[in-house]
Amino acid sequence: RTGNPIVYTSADSVFQIAAHEEVIQIEKLYRICEVARVLLTGELNVARVIARPFIGEHDNFKRTEKRKDFSLLPPRETILDKVSNAGLMVAGVGKIEDIFAFQGLTDSNHTTNNQSTVDATIEFINTRRPGLIFANIIDFDQLYGHRNNPQGYAEALEEFDERLPKILAALSKNDVLMITADHGNDPTTPSTDHSRERVPLLAAGYKVKPNLNIGTRKSFCDVAATISAMLEVESTGEGEEFAKDILLANIH
Repeated sequence: RTGNPIVYTSADSVFQIAAHEEVIQIEKLYRICEVARVLLTGELNVARVIARPFIGEHDNFKRTEKRKDFSLLPPRETILDKVSNAGLMVAGVGKIEDIFAFQGLTDSNHTTNNQSTVDATIEFINTRRPGLIFANIIDFDQLYGHRNNPQGYAEALEEFDERLPKILAALSKNDVLMITADHGNDPTTPSTDHSRERVPLLAAGYKVKPNLNIGTRKSFCDVAATISAMLEVESTGEGEEFAKDILLANIH
């Protein structure tokens, strides 16, 4: 009604700016976020400023796929840097480029929904370039978890499950697929924020031992440590790798 952007925060280190696309054009919203990004550094040090464009009428507003994140650079090298510095491909799919402010990436495809993310992931797999493909499947979080939509969440899981065989079929004998999450996002809780349940960690591939339980890991860093071990690149020095636990011996 006022024509002004809507500014809000959440439990994460984020500063979100929302605007109706018919009131504030998308490029102007991005410029507003760029100014906020400059202001929210230094002592404030907010990790991400997020543009949240939406459309629709009262009681039927809907976020669009033009969301954009303006992130601080990672405070130190990540596994992405270690892999790319070793001369290997690091491909980000979805909002990975936003989260890491492009640092450590050699390639990127900023897809905006689950289906296009799966398509782009398979395309990168089929290049057969050695390295890391890091894909963010965004709809579970953005459209259904935060919106408390369990029906939509369930349908999206079924859709991804239908696409999973195509991802597995694209893998070479040397590839390993890992599926995990950076946080919970239960759509049935009263809150629209992230939830605190333990997240899955699934691994598959020709070289991966079947029917193995690697237990509850202590840190997300275990995934990064495992990637460094598999690709034989320098580790970030954090986390405990589980490559030796999940890979079959003497498979070539």
